[in-house]
Amino acid sequence: MCPHAQMNEDATIRCTLAHDMVWLRQGLRRLLEDQPDMTVVAEAGNAAEALRSILEHRPEVAIVDWHLFDSALGAEQMILQDSPSSKVVFLSTTEKEVPQGADAGYCAVRDTSAEELVRMVRAAAGRNLQPVPRSSENSVREFIPRNRILTAREREVLKLLAEGRTVRSVAGVLGLSIKTVDAHKFNLMRKLGIHNKAELVMWAIQKKMVKVPVNF
Repeated sequence: MCPHAQMNEDATIRCTLAHDMVWLRQGLRRLLEDQPDMTVVAEAGNAAEALRSILEHRPEVAIVDWHLFDSALGAEQMILQDSPSSKVVFLSTTEKEVPQGADAGYCAVRDTSAEELVRMVRAAAGRNLQPVPRSSENSVREFIPRNRILTAREREVLKLLAEGRTVRSVAGVLGLSIKTVDAHKFNLMRKLGIHNKAELVMWAIQKKMVKVPVNF
């Protein structure tokens, strides 16, 4: 194989599609394979088929209707367990159903255009060289990496910690175990790229979640 052909092959984003609607999968396949840098290596109509095809093909991007699984978080965990290097783009009917628990993927909703979905796939694969379109509030939300979105519970934990409460105190207020609060604290600090409580307090102040730090 000549070097140029090898370079083109290596540049191709390999995708799998998982959705229970055949016509929708066929439409997505045509859309993606019309792109010079994308190919669809497998399709699946249910969760078992999706996991089997992802394990076999190890795609760069898995485009998945998260309703095939019990939850978005469960879907992502199972996909990444089978293929840790894959990235996930979720499909959802409305923004109200956008999965909040998933960490590594993007989510396309009803109003996502074909162009936006293609760019989303490229962004997930680390190949998005063009500015992300921001023509609407939905577009902005859809292109926010899910690993930077705090869940409602993480925001509660962050606010209480920033107000000066201890992990034990937060656990008591929220009715959670200390281990669970510790896990939420670890996750939100990882997501935000902060390393200590002082940085956590400053972040909360900047976001107007708290007015002044009580103690550090």
